Amino acid sequence: MAARGSCPGCGSAALVEDAHYAQQQLVCAACGCVLAEGLLTTTYAEEEHLREVAYSQSTGQKEQLSRCLQRGIRRVQDLCKVLHLPTVFEETAVSYFQRALQHPSFHLVSLEKKELLGGCCVFVTCRQHNWPLTMGTICSLLYAKQELFAGVYLSLQKELGLSVPALSLGDLVKTHLNSFRLFQHAADIPASFVEDKEKMVARTMQIVELASETWLVTGRHPVPIVTAAAFLSWQSLQPAARLTCTFARFCKLAGVDLPAPAHLRLKELLEILLRMASQLAWLRVFNMDKKTVIKHIGDLLQHRIFLLKNAFCLEDEEEPRAVAAGEGSPGSPAAGGAAQEEGCPSEGKRQREGGPRPLLPPCLLNPRKRLRTAAPSASDSAITGDEPISDSEIEQYLRGPEEIRAFRKAKAWL
Repeated sequence: MAARGSCPGCGSAALVEDAHYAQQQLVCAACGCVLAEGLLTTTYAEEEHLREVAYSQSTGQKEQLSRCLQRGIRRVQDLCKVLHLPTVFEETAVSYFQRALQHPSFHLVSLEKKELLGGCCVFVTCRQHNWPLTMGTICSLLYAKQELFAGVYLSLQKELGLSVPALSLGDLVKTHLNSFRLFQHAADIPASFVEDKEKMVARTMQIVELASETWLVTGRHPVPIVTAAAFLSWQSLQPAARLTCTFARFCKLAGVDLPAPAHLRLKELLEILLRMASQLAWLRVFNMDKKTVIKHIGDLLQHRIFLLKNAFCLEDEEEPRAVAAGEGSPGSPAAGGAAQEEGCPSEGKRQREGGPRPLLPPCLLNPRKRLRTAAPSASDSAITGDEPISDSEIEQYLRGPEEIRAFRKAKAWL
């Protein structure tokens, strides 16, 4: 666009207005001399008046948000392509990312959290479509810490009001075992250690269901339990060649990390299996230990419901005992014996060896910390109930005419 006047350097009248990095300049087309410059901190409406405004309202800030949005969208799309997600998932994740950047809660967060925001949108989309994806997989792709990712994920879920269903144990088993390296022949894996994927997944699912029925999953992180169950299922499929393999070596060959509490979950699972093996008729003649019981995991899982009822005091068996105890007289011996059986959970320790014990969570069977009752303070022990009532509280104790009549009627009825 030509402007009136002439260039003071060459005298040419070919003066044009050029927008250089969102900054209006008056430039001579003949010699390139800059005659006038605009201001960087201007809005689109006020650029022609050259008024200074805050940077948050300037064109530079708007261009920066635009670049951040475009870069985030490309990051979300690339992440969906790496995970081989359908197109519908990609569109949903991009829409969540756009909503998140427009929310005021994510305007002033750090750049690291903004980088994780796209991964959180993909993670939420997969959970909503029942697509098995773990937080660890996303963090490994983004090279992020799980604690920071979890914080951004919870903030996104809260601020946008998203409903995210929890991942079931079955989906978690399939997803976690997909990363194992024991399903294909490799140079560093012995031939006897390679296992069929479908067989191992099916048996691991059965062991995880057993752990869920025996209170080993409640309140625990699921990954150590799934890892321990996978190790037991892998050993039980070919026990002759795999019993000598340790848990740490198994995780190293599989290419997965060994979680810290996985050894405890393995010990608890073996104790449950030993308890069930003591109730199986053709296994009573053998001296079962934690090594030999692995050979019979298939039989134990096949008769799981029957063995659990015989090895533990389940609620279904305790109800008939309570009914039978109620039929007798209060002072009868039968009622007293039933009352002893229905006592506190610690009574299971007093039962004879090999007898059924209550099926309780491990935190109740082996408590690590005992609750301590707080000692009464001097002010609490000094309260007798005969203290005078203050004037501010006396109105709470006064009764109206209706309350007085109702109180007299209830007293006469008693």
